[in-house]
Amino acid sequence: MIKYQIFEKNAQLIENRIAEACSQCSRKTSEIEILAVTKSHIYQAVEYAERYGFKAIGENLVKEASDKKQKIHSHLRWEFIGHLQSNKAKLAVKTFDRIQSVDRLKILKTLDRFSAELNKNLSILLQINTNKDPAKYGATLEEAPILFETALKCKNIKVEGLMTIAPLSNNRDLPKKCFDRLRTLRDSLASKFGAPLPELSMGMTGDMLQAIKSGSTLIRIGTALYGERKYK
Repeated sequence: MIKYQIFEKNAQLIENRIAEACSQCSRKTSEIEILAVTKSHIYQAVEYAERYGFKAIGENLVKEASDKKQKIHSHLRWEFIGHLQSNKAKLAVKTFDRIQSVDRLKILKTLDRFSAELNKNLSILLQINTNKDPAKYGATLEEAPILFETALKCKNIKVEGLMTIAPLSNNRDLPKKCFDRLRTLRDSLASKFGAPLPELSMGMTGDMLQAIKSGSTLIRIGTALYGERKYK
């Protein structure tokens, strides 16, 4: 685990990059939040994020996040950003404040059921695979309307926006095309159903500039903050 002083410098560099990107597209830095991705790091990574002043952290394994959360007292918003299996859904509802990776009707209905059992209103984002990338999870652009319409009918679910992951590519235009598609989809769904979708979770260290220009409100940053992960 890196020292906090290094983490602090890394965070400042990321904020400077975001500020530069915002200046290029006439956006305010206050419109964009950094999600500190603490997955596969020890629980002190969460403490670093809170100490610096970030509002939220991201995890992709339910059990790992649950164990971390039990070790520390934190006022941060816990967000799930990994692919969620149905057998982990109940623990996910208990552990997380928001789940970003809702990509199919089955998991949506399962989350709604467990949220009702736990007397909780769960915030979610719908994950969309805007490039139909076989290596990525997410509903297709064509599946998104029925997924959103169903979510609106769930009594214990609140849809706050959309999420996507752009494919790794040497083509710099490809990520922006994926992000533009998500923004266009968001605008279309919000207009069709009369429901606001303020959050667009898109962009990471390598493609944050394209994401910000396309309207991202949440940038997911891990390695650039904490250094390389040490997987077991």
